[in-house]
Amino acid sequence: MAQKIIIDTDPGVDDTIAITTALRSPELEVVGLTSIFGNAVIETTTQNALRLVELEGHDSIPVARGSEVPLLMELESIASDVHGRDGMGNTNPPPPKGKAIEKSAAEFIIDTVRAYPGEVILAPVGPLTNIALALEIDPGIASLIKKIVLMGGAVSIAGNISPVAEANIYHDAHAADIVMQASCPVVMVGLDVTEQVIMTPQYFAELFKVENPATNLIKRILPVYQEYHDRFRGMGGSIHTHDPSAIAYLIDPGLFKTQSVPVFVETEGHCQGKTTADWHKQWENRVETEVCMEVDSSGVLDLIKERLTK
Repeated sequence: MAQKIIIDTDPGVDDTIAITTALRSPELEVVGLTSIFGNAVIETTTQNALRLVELEGHDSIPVARGSEVPLLMELESIASDVHGRDGMGNTNPPPPKGKAIEKSAAEFIIDTVRAYPGEVILAPVGPLTNIALALEIDPGIASLIKKIVLMGGAVSIAGNISPVAEANIYHDAHAADIVMQASCPVVMVGLDVTEQVIMTPQYFAELFKVENPATNLIKRILPVYQEYHDRFRGMGGSIHTHDPSAIAYLIDPGLFKTQSVPVFVETEGHCQGKTTADWHKQWENRVETEVCMEVDSSGVLDLIKERLTK
C-alpha cells in the first residue's frame, strides 16, 4: 500500500527533481504539497508547487501556501543565486492554471494528519516553519504523525550556507529545534549523506535521453544550479543530490544507514542553524532523531533515474 506523504517544499531545482520523482513512484501517495519560503519567496514557491502538480496531470493534488517568514528570525536571504530568481533556473515558466487552496499549510497539515491518523508522513525539504507551526497550533498531532523525514542538517561535516549550518535548518533554526523535539519519529537526511550522492554531467546525459515532461523540465532549469555548484564547489557540472535523497529514503530506506541520537539546533550567533548530535547524551533529555550517516550513492542515483525515465 502506498505511503501517504505531504511534501513541504520551496521549489527549487532539486525540489523539482524530488517532487517529480515522488509523483512517479507507486510506493508514495502524495496527498498534498505545502509551500514555504527558502529557494524563492513564498509567492514564487507556491506557484512552482502548482506548476509541478500540473506538469504530468496531478492537478487534483492540493497545494497549500505556507509561511513567508521564519518563526522568530528575520528572513535574511533567498537562494536566487542558487535556483534562479523564479526558482526555476531563470526560465520564466508560464503561470500555473490552478490556485492554492484556502487553508494555510499548517492548517492543511493538521487536518490531513487528523483525517488519516498514523498514516501520514511529512516530508519537508525546505525550512521547517510550516511543520513547527502545525505542531505549535495543535500539539496533539505529534502522536498522529507517522513520521517526519526531513532534508536538512549536518552532524559530521561542514555546512553549505555557513561553516557549520545547512541551509534549510539555518533559515529557521527555531522551527528546526521544535521539530527535533517532536514526539513522533523524525529522520534527518542531511548533508552527511546528500553530499555523497553526486549527479554528474554523464548522469544527466543518460537521464535526458528519455524525453518526458519531467526530464525536459529538469533539463531546462538545471544549468543555473550546476553553475552555482561549480562556482562555489568547483564541481564541473555535477551537483549534490539534496532533496531527492529524502524522497529516495521514503521509497527505499534500505539505501541508508542511520544512527539514533538526540539532535540540538543552535538558534543564534555564528553557529545559528548548526545541528549538533549529542552522542554521549550529556545535555538535557530529548527524544532521539534517526540521522542518516551512510548511503548507497549508486543505489539512490539508479532509483531516481529509473523513476524519472520510466
